[in-house]
Amino acid sequence: MKEKEMIFGIRAVIEAIEAGKEIDKVIIKRELQGDLSKELFALLKSHNIAVQRVPIERLDRFTRKNHQGVIAFLSAITYERIEDIIPFLYENGKDPFFLILDGLTDVRNFGAIARTCEVAGVNAIVIPAKGSVTVNADAVKTSAGALLKIPVCKEPNLTAAIQHIKNSGIKVVAASERGAELYTKVDYSGPIAIVMGSEDVGVSNDNLRIADSLVKIPQFGTIGSLNVSVAAGVLIYEVIRQKEL
Repeated sequence: MKEKEMIFGIRAVIEAIEAGKEIDKVIIKRELQGDLSKELFALLKSHNIAVQRVPIERLDRFTRKNHQGVIAFLSAITYERIEDIIPFLYENGKDPFFLILDGLTDVRNFGAIARTCEVAGVNAIVIPAKGSVTVNADAVKTSAGALLKIPVCKEPNLTAAIQHIKNSGIKVVAASERGAELYTKVDYSGPIAIVMGSEDVGVSNDNLRIADSLVKIPQFGTIGSLNVSVAAGVLIYEVIRQKEL
């Protein structure tokens, strides 16, 4: 990673957050203490910025400059708010079409999904602020630049965000192996949000409970499941197929 994509030093990171810089995540030396570090932690918590406590050797791999045990990674984009996007779409006579990624951690899959979303006209991608992929340089590259074009919303509470989406008149459909319906049997017309989970865990139980429908993609082989980027593409284009009928 290039040093221009990082900010290092406790005071420098504090000033960057206060100046409104988009911070992707912050890694901090495990033993870091002191009054200034307490100020930093309070800011990180209030801004819902992901934090990782790591050995000093990991920070040294990123830079040999005086990082003081703190390195912040800048986001490649400016994240947007789902609360702003929904009324904007409705006011312009459009049915919202969102893709929600619950706990996805693989950057390559994220990039591939974003590329499909941009081509298919998805209005926004929604991700959680913690425990998830973020829009870094690798994700942008894998997406062929799609992540620079499609709005991405990073939500501090994904379950609350999904509930807000649902309360806004948008049907929420979650992909799950426990789904009761085949993905082709659900009506995707009108405002729609598709929820995809991580490949190892899937969509969380809390978010499955919120969903209006749980759908599955039929499987006939012996491998456990489809790659999540492929499964997302299948569902996205079923939405497109139904809307174009």
